[in-house]
Amino acid sequence: MPGLTFIDALLGPERDGSPPAELPDAEALDAYSNAVIGVADRLAPSVANLRVSHRGRGGRRLNGGGSAVVITPDGFMLTSAHVVARSDGGGRASFVDGRELGFEVVGTDTHSDLAVLRAGAQDLVPAELGDAERLRVGQLVVAIGNPNGFAGSVTAGVVSALGRSLPTESGRVVDNVIQTDAALNPGNSGGALADGNGRVVGINTAVAGVGLGLAVPINTTTRKIIGALMSEGRFRRAYLGIAGGSRPLPPRLARELGREQCVEVVEIVEGSPAGKAGLRPEDLIVDLNGLPVTGVDDLQRLMAGELIGEKVVVSTIRGGRPQKIELVPVELEV
Repeated sequence: MPGLTFIDALLGPERDGSPPAELPDAEALDAYSNAVIGVADRLAPSVANLRVSHRGRGGRRLNGGGSAVVITPDGFMLTSAHVVARSDGGGRASFVDGRELGFEVVGTDTHSDLAVLRAGAQDLVPAELGDAERLRVGQLVVAIGNPNGFAGSVTAGVVSALGRSLPTESGRVVDNVIQTDAALNPGNSGGALADGNGRVVGINTAVAGVGLGLAVPINTTTRKIIGALMSEGRFRRAYLGIAGGSRPLPPRLARELGREQCVEVVEIVEGSPAGKAGLRPEDLIVDLNGLPVTGVDDLQRLMAGELIGEKVVVSTIRGGRPQKIELVPVELEV
């Protein structure tokens, strides 16, 4: 039949019926698969399944759970604060090697949705913490959790967006959150988001929509939080008492200051340090103690515990004119 090409003409001559020679596994796997398998093999021993419970109304025991990442050999683990928020101060952790250990909650920080736990062991396998600041959109990431206790859950994808914001149960916003299309399965909250080298760059915390997950980044700010939770059980923050949002600077001021953004004060909490010092709605905050403020995340990052009770100079623009206001932050109540 002219004009037709038979399939076997495309595939080559007919074979003798013997099965095709199998390629070695190493050759059959592509680079992507090898990268994901390598991360999974490296991190699976460091990711635990958590089981927590608390007594609800009527004395009934209510159960919950999630995942956690081992960060030291002597039992410190990192998870999401919401995973253990309603626990009785501890629970049980299961690992892929079959071990099941009790753990206690060392400290939680609802403002960042992070919590530090400690299990009763001295020989756990810690994960290596990376730096989310080095991530790029499109980069391979692997989400690893342990929702079932003795078998890890692995999904892979890419960083689909950086700099997202995540409202937490405390009402505060976690900035610079990582968005990924690596699917987050039930029970993966508190698990690891890792780069292609197996370094933990985020803690999986929420599903943002169909096929989208969010992770709290591991960066300079969260490392400070983790360290404080390990040593003190809490992370102290300075509090000004303002609500605000990022906005562009007027063109003349942008040229003078060499930057384009600032924070506009939207609301002042009555009786707060900002209110007592005379800050007003519509003031534009451009720096704090000489450090540039270009967005709300800058302001939150600068409100470290060291500023509690210390005099702070806030540079603002009011009615087109620059001014400096001195105030004394207090500790943010949890």
